[in-house]
Amino acid sequence: MLDTHSRARRTLYPEIDPYESGMLDVGDGHSLYWELSGNPNGKPVVFLHGGPGGGSSPDHRRQFNPEKYKILVFDQRGCGIEKLRQQVAKVDKWQVFGGSWGSTLSLAYAQTYPERATELVLRGIFLFDQYEIDWMYKEGGASQLYPDKFEEFLAPIAASKGGDLVEAYRKLLTSDDKDVQLRAAKAWSKWEGDIVTLLPSPETIEHFTSPEVAVAVARIENHYMASHGWLEEGQLLRGAEKLRGIPGIIVQGRHDCCTPPVAAWRLKRAWPEVELNLVPDGGHLFNEPGVLDGLIRATDRFAGL
Repeated sequence: MLDTHSRARRTLYPEIDPYESGMLDVGDGHSLYWELSGNPNGKPVVFLHGGPGGGSSPDHRRQFNPEKYKILVFDQRGCGIEKLRQQVAKVDKWQVFGGSWGSTLSLAYAQTYPERATELVLRGIFLFDQYEIDWMYKEGGASQLYPDKFEEFLAPIAASKGGDLVEAYRKLLTSDDKDVQLRAAKAWSKWEGDIVTLLPSPETIEHFTSPEVAVAVARIENHYMASHGWLEEGQLLRGAEKLRGIPGIIVQGRHDCCTPPVAAWRLKRAWPEVELNLVPDGGHLFNEPGVLDGLIRATDRFAGL
């Protein structure tokens, strides 16, 4: 484990278009968008986006060398990762790459199907343990670093200060009044946007608070937080023994105020073989320079570059 810094940092690979895309029925009324890009005969990798509910973007496929990788990017809904592997990628094994909530899903998947994961590349570790939820949505965590922004987060639920803020927001986000929903969604999403970057980013805030993003993401995230991600407390750490033998690299921003580095450290202790790279000037998002550099170096290394 080391604090990583490189003078010449890697950036995204050039823009590419998918060579195939479609929708997959994953049951229970859910279907999801998927796309394949890169080399159809290359090293298979599945990209698991964050959120939950964050969605995929064209930049996500650019974290992999397109000549070396067969890249599957998809919008999670009901997930269906194994269906995607069997019916879309049509591969026996693949690299599993995920950040933030995507790291949660990557760990859960690899612990369930360890024989299907050739490597794990993870960013912004989120184990979905209670202290991580409390860090974001209770006083005493990220609020200590962003007290002014946390005050804005509390504004729509001022009467609930000190109580269960996730539940208080759930009531607003599921209100029949669409205006109430939108105000709550913008406040929820702005709080996240405020703490995911190392330095203030008006562009990030604008994206997070746009109505089409804010309502969908806030409602999904809140539902997952209220349900503890459908994971037992400590489940992913206890299951880390199932990862023994799977090569892994964690890229973690030292100053990640959304998913603080203590979770990555605890995972490293439970899974000693994984390489933990702490980026000294990194926050949470994948496209921050030091974090992106670490991720691309990880995918290059596993591609033999």
